[in-house]
Amino acid sequence: MATLPDWPATPREAVAVQRRLAARVERADRHGPIATVAGVDVGYDKRRGVARAAAVVLSFPDLEERARAVVERPVDFPYVPGLLSFREVPAALDVLAALPLRPDLVLCDGQGIAHPRRFGLACHLGLVADLPTVGVAKSRLVGTFDAPGPGRGDRAPLMDRGEVIGAVLRTRAGVSPLFVSIGHRVSLDRAVDFVLACAPRYRLPETTRLADRLSKTPRSPKI
Repeated sequence: MATLPDWPATPREAVAVQRRLAARVERADRHGPIATVAGVDVGYDKRRGVARAAAVVLSFPDLEERARAVVERPVDFPYVPGLLSFREVPAALDVLAALPLRPDLVLCDGQGIAHPRRFGLACHLGLVADLPTVGVAKSRLVGTFDAPGPGRGDRAPLMDRGEVIGAVLRTRAGVSPLFVSIGHRVSLDRAVDFVLACAPRYRLPETTRLADRLSKTPRSPKI
């Protein structure tokens, strides 16, 4: 189980951490060759008070499964909008550590810099795991935008306070767009390229779809 030093205990402390660490996020491409890409999904068993994290690693660009893992750990932080990473990052680190290989890139089911303090889940996980990450959210947290065109690959800028904080990206013709943003060490244009390459058939990237499915698969009973 990952041990995180100086992990905040209150929302006020967590906001201070976000503001301090946001300046460390790298918004330019700084990654090597991408041969594997992972998706991580974190769900919750409220009755037992645990988070259940699943990770799936695919080869890139052919998207064939290379590894998977599932772990559980107690939930240590309350649900507060804008502070999701403090609930999910500990479990995400555990499941990444449980994988038999280290992925070259992680597509996160959540925000990157498209966040009020420019420090969403993808930024947080990228920094503490020292991995290139991209935020791929199903809904907008902050910012304004005009709808992108109807075709696959059409995009529009997501704006907040005069800054481009993400791309509103159509991954499939005629379906709702995704909200792509920088996580860590991946530029926005490159992030869009990765998301499109990982979503050849469906709205969501294969990494997200498969990790979500795995996180909801009942665990086999111990014998």
